[in-house]
Amino acid sequence: MLKRFFILCSGADADILSTCGNGEQNKYVGIGATVFFTAIMAFIAAAYALYTVFDNYFAAIFFGLIWGVLIFNLDRFIVSTIKKKEHFLDEFLQATPRIILAIIIAVVISKPLELKIFEKEIDRVLLEQKNDFTLANQQQIATQYTPTIDALNTEINKLKGEIATKETEVNILYDTYIAEAEGRKGTEILGKGPVYKEKREKHDAELAALVTLKKENVARISELEKQKIELTASYEDQVATSQPIINNFDGLMARINALGKLPWLPSFFIFLLFLAIETSPIFAKLLSPKGEYDFRIEDLENEVKNWVAQKQDQRNALLETDHTINDRVYNDLAEEEELFEYKKKIAREIMKKQQDAFYKRQTGIL
Repeated sequence: MLKRFFILCSGADADILSTCGNGEQNKYVGIGATVFFTAIMAFIAAAYALYTVFDNYFAAIFFGLIWGVLIFNLDRFIVSTIKKKEHFLDEFLQATPRIILAIIIAVVISKPLELKIFEKEIDRVLLEQKNDFTLANQQQIATQYTPTIDALNTEINKLKGEIATKETEVNILYDTYIAEAEGRKGTEILGKGPVYKEKREKHDAELAALVTLKKENVARISELEKQKIELTASYEDQVATSQPIINNFDGLMARINALGKLPWLPSFFIFLLFLAIETSPIFAKLLSPKGEYDFRIEDLENEVKNWVAQKQDQRNALLETDHTINDRVYNDLAEEEELFEYKKKIAREIMKKQQDAFYKRQTGIL
């Protein structure tokens, strides 16, 4: 049962192969097994690759199964269409397009499996890239808010500076009128004289101005701080909104690019492994000597070819004979007087009818 299945996978004619020896049958069983297991590996690779795209088991298995059947059919076709020739170079030239196709299939099959084999290393590279993207994203979004926030901070510092300057001026006036009252500065007369009152009134006026300035600037600073909080919240909201896009940066193309950043040698050997698996049925047929099955297939093809050529020769001979007979028949008919007179009579009637029709048409025109 298993032997017949692998022979079916090899693309060989089971009826013809059944008349061959066990050695010849085992050769095609091996070729068929290679074709089958290559298709299995293609199914696994495609299912994993599609799972990274759709993130759905059913879709990945369904499309992976289609891809596996496609690869199975291609490999079976490639192996079954290679015919043994008298010279190896002729066979190799015949198999060159199929080898190129096998290389392409090997690349397609091996790449998803490489992604799975080096999954942990790829995740590490992706994590580093995500961190870089996160920082870059935060900096890029910050450039939209930083100028405005800097301008608000500048204005807040300016308002605070005005208050501090005014407080310094008021404190100086306070020290001045106190020193006047104590007789340490100014008139240096102890007591609260006219000069003291003048300086005290100036201090009180500036103190009232300070209170008003504080009230106005604190209200303005509070408004500006509120704007800063709103801008900061908007910045954090935009960062939080864009972060899931960065977190989902682990699709098929991202993983392939991450794989490219890892050392190339392990991936190259895995590719060589699948290339060997994919091309092994082809090279097995190229390197194996011409066997009993090949002779039987060639004999059957030659039999069909000769039969078709024989039928073509018979048709050509029949056509040539028919032409010769027709020539003789028409030559004999051309010499019969009765046939000549009859055809002359018919031609005369046709010419009369043509003339009558022409006359009627011309009369109608006039």
